[in-house]
Amino acid sequence: MFYSFVRAVVALALRLFYRVKVNAPAAEPEGPVMFVGNHPNGLIDPALVFILTRRHVTFLAKEPLFRLPVIGWLLKGLRALPVYRKQDDPSQMGKNEGTLDAARGALVSGRAITLFPEGKSHSEPSLAELKTGAARIALGAAKQGAPVRIVPVGLTYADKNLFRSEVLIEVGAPIEVRDFLPADGASEGESVRKLTERVAEGLKSVTLNLGKWEDLPLIQLAEQLYAFRQKEKMDPERLRHWARGLELFRSEQPERFERMRGELMSFQRRLSLVRADPTDLALEYQPGPVTRFALKNLLLLVFGMPLFAVGLGLFYVPYLFPRWASRKAELDVQATVKFLAAFVMSLVWWAALTVGAWLWRGPALGLTVGAGVPLLALFTLYFSERWLVLLRDVSVFFTLGSRVRLKALLLHEGERLAAEVEQLASEYQPRLDPPVASLAVVAGR
Repeated sequence: MFYSFVRAVVALALRLFYRVKVNAPAAEPEGPVMFVGNHPNGLIDPALVFILTRRHVTFLAKEPLFRLPVIGWLLKGLRALPVYRKQDDPSQMGKNEGTLDAARGALVSGRAITLFPEGKSHSEPSLAELKTGAARIALGAAKQGAPVRIVPVGLTYADKNLFRSEVLIEVGAPIEVRDFLPADGASEGESVRKLTERVAEGLKSVTLNLGKWEDLPLIQLAEQLYAFRQKEKMDPERLRHWARGLELFRSEQPERFERMRGELMSFQRRLSLVRADPTDLALEYQPGPVTRFALKNLLLLVFGMPLFAVGLGLFYVPYLFPRWASRKAELDVQATVKFLAAFVMSLVWWAALTVGAWLWRGPALGLTVGAGVPLLALFTLYFSERWLVLLRDVSVFFTLGSRVRLKALLLHEGERLAAEVEQLASEYQPRLDPPVASLAVVAGR
């Protein structure tokens, strides 16, 4: 009961904090399963597992977290298992054997567990070297007859520390642990190594795994241009394939790569000056649609602005509080601090407004405010996001809609670069590992 309640509350809160997209099979994996993920974002990473599966998952977490006031209480309530790391306290490392036994026991009994084999959260653009703990736990359970499968989970954040930014949860193909069982005791170390390498391959297949962060805007623009060329929507899942292709392109044709990179980044800078992206270049402004757009959004402003103003005034302090609370936090835990601060502050503020209204005008107003605060908060969030989109659309309209020559020049250059990007995709499509139908075609559902 406690687990189900925490899972439901945390999953809802995460979907409000981030724009979450899940790319996973419709059927959840059954039996003994080990979810393994990359670890770029502190406690947010394991919390996202609540969105991924409804199963009761046993978490493995570093031991110092169990000593924190609120988080430690939650971890114990969720029956998480402590991992004793050398960097925390070398003298406690011997206790890990009990944790490993408990994790193996959970798998043998058919449960699901989650761990992050990189061993620590980090902000590097590629996977860190994986620890062997996941392989040893899985092989130990498989030796006892459990049909263990390891499921790679890729977590890709558009901007992990930014409220309402996007996060993609992508589930890879399960790895059958029994295929790696050692023939005898002498080959056990080799089995652990091979399984760890296979897990690393699985994680690389569902993460961007960039060589450096400077590559991210490059592959994002490549995806925008490809989508523009194909007359379809951008798909963040394709970025993984662009990242793989980019590494091959850079290593095999460095001069051509540098020329393309320079042209793409120059084009992106010119687009940013007019606050546009490649999809805006193909827009044709007709009087009828423009009039309907203007009337629709004018009505939204007239009727929504007063309510939005009330919400902005009521929630301005709790909105700023997480930013203030995380100002000194390290990069890897900023989002965790923001999320926890926002969650706690929202509940406190909700209760304060409800109690204040009750004391001021009695139970009728108190109950009304208590029921209305969440609805007003959701409307304020929706309106603020819609307002930002509207401002951008209006800016693009007045910049490109009235400057025909500028739009024509940008459109011509965009089409030329999109054709080159498409050509590169066709060249490197057969070279991808694992193979996919196309460099820019999403695998999966």
